[in-house]
Amino acid sequence: MNRLELTGLAVRPSQVWGGIRLVPLVRERPVEGLRLHREVYAGGGTGAVRVGPRTHVTSYVPHGFVADWSGEGAAGAAYGTQLGADDGRGRAGGPPRVLRLPRHRQHGLAKRQAGDRLRFLPLHLALEGYLALHFGGPSTAWEEWSRQALRDGLSPRAEDAYLGRSVRGLGDALRAFEIHPGQCGVLVYAADALAAAFVVPHPDDYRLLHPTLVEDLFGELVHQYAMYGAPVPEFGARIADGPGLRTLAGLRAAVREQERAWAEAHDTLFARELLDTSYGFERVYRMGGFTLWRFLPPFVRDGTGQHIGETVTDHKGRVAYLKTFRLSEAQIRRGYLLRRLADADWRLPVAARALGTGETELRRRISGAGFAHLLRHREG
Repeated sequence: MNRLELTGLAVRPSQVWGGIRLVPLVRERPVEGLRLHREVYAGGGTGAVRVGPRTHVTSYVPHGFVADWSGEGAAGAAYGTQLGADDGRGRAGGPPRVLRLPRHRQHGLAKRQAGDRLRFLPLHLALEGYLALHFGGPSTAWEEWSRQALRDGLSPRAEDAYLGRSVRGLGDALRAFEIHPGQCGVLVYAADALAAAFVVPHPDDYRLLHPTLVEDLFGELVHQYAMYGAPVPEFGARIADGPGLRTLAGLRAAVREQERAWAEAHDTLFARELLDTSYGFERVYRMGGFTLWRFLPPFVRDGTGQHIGETVTDHKGRVAYLKTFRLSEAQIRRGYLLRRLADADWRLPVAARALGTGETELRRRISGAGFAHLLRHREG
């Protein structure tokens, strides 16, 4: 498994609000045997999550999701998460830290609950996988690396993100447009750049979890595109007059052809960077006939958008749940650099040759990526 497979999901014509484009995803039939609920945390806000014996991630944690494969999930998702008092850090004036001091503690990013249920923290599986990218740093005491790099590796790492409510136009778009019959997901675009994908197994799950998008985390690039990008064009179907339009059946067929053309254009143009990318998947938990994964992109610097995320797939690899986060250019560069250093066993001369550059330039790139403290500073 190295790609996202959205078999069973069909796109509907986009809904536009200023620079935000929402593309509904509908299922002809819900995914059988899996439901998704929301677990509400008192006070919301920031929290600490234990991910290892001596490792914690601190982050904004408004709620958790509970995957239920018990067959008893027909009651629907919990509704009514209330965030605590806003301290202003989620506003457009400045990004909130993904890593912050804790207010409450969670034990594990994914934790089994009573019965056939698994609680996990949406997006945090994906973000922790990115933050932990080659977290240990050098395993050999190469002379280029500082004592701190050998002792602590990349710990701690921090990344910035914005709340969905601070992405200009997103909250208004989510309120303004009706939810389609059978809708189980949405693709969110800012200035026609893919910002996020969100998919759930059942239309009832989506209807209740749709508002949680304003509580999600979005990258700096998405915030900038929404803030400064121009309004995007709306979808408009144009049907040429002809003999076939003289009956309702003919008109219906012409409308379906326009919908098919839109879906094809969307998949080959708008969403290609998400669907045509080869990802590295890490299995997190097996849930009966379903599997929870998190994934990272190849960090190939080809100018296209790259996404991290988490997904639940069935035994055929089809997506039942999906949530993604678009990386900024700086985050892609850091991931690319860390991957290449690890491939070279953290030996700077070997990594420099693989990157087609010199050791001095590689040192400059490491410092520019925010990892200068890992290097041993030479005198002279």
